[in-house]
Amino acid sequence: MSSLLVTFKLDQLGEPREYRPPADRVLEGDIICRNWDVDSAKDGKVRAGVFESTPGTNRSIKGETWEFCYILSGVAEITEDGHEPITYRAGDCFIMKPGYLGTWRTLETVRKVWVTA
Repeated sequence: MSSLLVTFKLDQLGEPREYRPPADRVLEGDIICRNWDVDSAKDGKVRAGVFESTPGTNRSIKGETWEFCYILSGVAEITEDGHEPITYRAGDCFIMKPGYLGTWRTLETVRKVWVTA
């Protein structure tokens, strides 16, 4: 039987899935993203993992996804359309709700824990 308690072993994540954001969303830079899926539940409707992005600016579009983020390292400036930018650093957390539209500007390579539902 699998355990119902899952620990994020940040120093033992294994090999990430590496990719670039869709070209039509990149506004600045040569962004490389890495993602480590840690766990999922409810037939994949709830997921959790670790994400990393190199510097650059891209459009952030959540669609129907709710996302909780906890910044582990780096600096990002996130601007919801029609609002002032907010800078997030290690130790900060935030939620992007369904329908969110904005820009994500990575100033220093960012690593975050994420949970989507």
